[in-house]
Amino acid sequence: MIEAINIHKSFDELHVLKGVNLKVEQGEIVAVVGPSGAGKTTLLQILGTIDNPDQGLVLIEGQDVSHLNEKQQSTFRNLHLGFIFQFHQLLPEFTALENVMIPALIAGKDSKSAAQKAKELLKHLQLSDRLEHKPSELSGGEKQRVAVARALVNNPKIILADEPSGSLDTKNKKELHQLLFDLRAQFGLTIIIVTHDEALATLSDRKIEMKDGMIL
Repeated sequence: MIEAINIHKSFDELHVLKGVNLKVEQGEIVAVVGPSGAGKTTLLQILGTIDNPDQGLVLIEGQDVSHLNEKQQSTFRNLHLGFIFQFHQLLPEFTALENVMIPALIAGKDSKSAAQKAKELLKHLQLSDRLEHKPSELSGGEKQRVAVARALVNNPKIILADEPSGSLDTKNKKELHQLLFDLRAQFGLTIIIVTHDEALATLSDRKIEMKDGMIL
């Protein structure tokens, strides 16, 4: 499903990734762990075509996505990948429903079908009564569930999550962790999670440890 081959990445004089190789099978939940500065988020961004490696390849279902042009990467990202960030990254001026609809509208879907899909997902995530609420009116757990719905709206096969429970309290962490596993079961998702949360990492199918830009 996903393969990173000899990934190198530097920022000025800082060599962040030093020949990383990684293979993730379809349907796996993989946790990437390690100290701050190990290169975890940089690796996730490269796997998600948000950034490009200086050297090496990223293959997703056999396609080299690391050498597509910027427009091609943007289209691929929108249609095939879903992202969940630590601080949800919801747009404050839009409602929960509108936030979830945005990737579908970018993909060219009409507003009616985008709204219908968004409502279905928000209902599934027990947010039917929050459709017209803006992020400032939502709890931390609710915001993150809206972000999960947004990640799913274009039916991606892969979810990339960067510290998805990092800003949540204990109760909401447990609920989000369970939600990720439920979604894998329901939609057959492949999920890669960068996390410092040992409980989440232990629950995952596989835990990969990074240090100093390399996988141990």
